[in-house]
Amino acid sequence: MPLTFTLDPAVTPALRDGVVELWTNVSNAGGAVGFVPPVSREEIRPELVRHLVAMAEGRTRLLVGQDAAGEVAATAFLTFNTHRLMRHWVWLYTVMVHPKHQGRGHGRDLLAAAADAARGFDGITAIRLTCRGGLGLERFYGGCGYKEVGRVPGAIRVADGDDRDDITMLLPLA
Repeated sequence: MPLTFTLDPAVTPALRDGVVELWTNVSNAGGAVGFVPPVSREEIRPELVRHLVAMAEGRTRLLVGQDAAGEVAATAFLTFNTHRLMRHWVWLYTVMVHPKHQGRGHGRDLLAAAADAARGFDGITAIRLTCRGGLGLERFYGGCGYKEVGRVPGAIRVADGDDRDDITMLLPLA
């Protein structure tokens, strides 16, 4: 079953809880979304609150993918640049697909929906994201049209003795 994507859904308690649950499940399955397992909902909730504040301030937009049951199955946050020389591209953060929905093309669908959304933003010509090395994410994003444009070796410390590259990817929208 395909996911249904919505840009800027109403932020209800059910949506907030769904995003926290998704983020927890993705993190605990080893997803590179800002946490290292094991992680609890209580640890993730403050980070979601920061995203929600940015949304309320108009700096960030939320894209949600829901499954046939209406459950939050995927998310991505698109964040605008405030620097006057970089307002022509957006950041893509916290790109997640629930582990039970992975391997079905939903990640590609999520990225395509994010690109479609960004094309609708006035003056936006590209999407930029960063990903954690060592997981093959750059190959996944590359298969979705993103190009690696930078890499900082060892910039992400997952654990003592486990440093990963911070990889910057770019998707031109033209």
